[in-house]
Amino acid sequence: MRVGAFILAAQFPGQGQGEALHRAVRSAEVAEESGLDDVWLAEHHFVPYGVCPNAVTLAALLLGRTRRIGVGTAVSVLPTQHPVALGEQAALLHLTSDGRFTLGVGRGGPWVDLEVFGSGLAAYDHGFPESLDLLMRWLREPRVGAQGERYSFREVAVVPRPSEALGAPDDPGAVPPGPPVVVACTSPSSVRTAAERGLPMMLGMHCGDEEKAEMVALWRSAALAAGRDGDEVAAAEHLSAGVVQIADSRAAAAESLTKAMPGWLRQGLGAHVTVDGRYRAMRDPLAYTELLCGLHPVGPSRLCADRLAASAERTGITRFALLVEGSGDLAATEENVRRLGAEVLPQLR
Repeated sequence: MRVGAFILAAQFPGQGQGEALHRAVRSAEVAEESGLDDVWLAEHHFVPYGVCPNAVTLAALLLGRTRRIGVGTAVSVLPTQHPVALGEQAALLHLTSDGRFTLGVGRGGPWVDLEVFGSGLAAYDHGFPESLDLLMRWLREPRVGAQGERYSFREVAVVPRPSEALGAPDDPGAVPPGPPVVVACTSPSSVRTAAERGLPMMLGMHCGDEEKAEMVALWRSAALAAGRDGDEVAAAEHLSAGVVQIADSRAAAAESLTKAMPGWLRQGLGAHVTVDGRYRAMRDPLAYTELLCGLHPVGPSRLCADRLAASAERTGITRFALLVEGSGDLAATEENVRRLGAEVLPQLR
């Protein structure tokens, strides 16, 4: 089982953006000190829900400040980025970090970001598969050209090539041939998109175990139907996002989140603006916080460990990205991460 910290660089009411970013960086440093396996970094534009606009950039900083822990994006939004540029960045981080970087990608939403970056609504509505295929070709092939609806260019050399890592292929400590890639999936369509390409999924924190198990089953059937190898399908390492808050009682842990998260969610989610003016219903912030407390490891360390183990048993997913900053407070977040490493992880291993 791999347990990681999910870091949004969330700006809670009354906090500055620098404060949110400092807490994000410090949380990652403490995650390594505490023995966690990974940190996962979100990216958002123009909203206080998360003030990191480029997860790859923050990943580069954290890879330079750490020595052991894996660092991944959760996720880099493909419709607002050129797949080749993102592929170059991913290859660079893969090679210079000895294989500690994982690239998570997603479709994002119909936000004003599409207007600002000039990609347009079509990149969100139907352009994701083309972008994903171009990205994966860049990470796997020595030369790449494109003749697609959105991207068209002559063949060029891939530099740096992800497979050019130091270390012999038969060396157990050698860097793998390319950065792992995961795809955020929120619908049957996105599950099939990932499955047809043999790419593992990242499933959201709003989903319960039953829904995640159904998505894993759909992924398996779609992957096999697309001709993926059975062993490859069985070995896929999906990622489950959630929330963690550790306290001596469940009531105290839930109180920490219900005091802080609704204000952040109301401010952060309410700031999203659609590119075409379409109506987007917002979840009730308090009800959503209470839902997350019920779904995820929130409470004493024993309860948290049991909940993670039970989730892995029900879904078959053994990798977790757990939001650690739900209290909105730096000291409380650091304590939360340390307790996750010191009290929960030993029970799982």
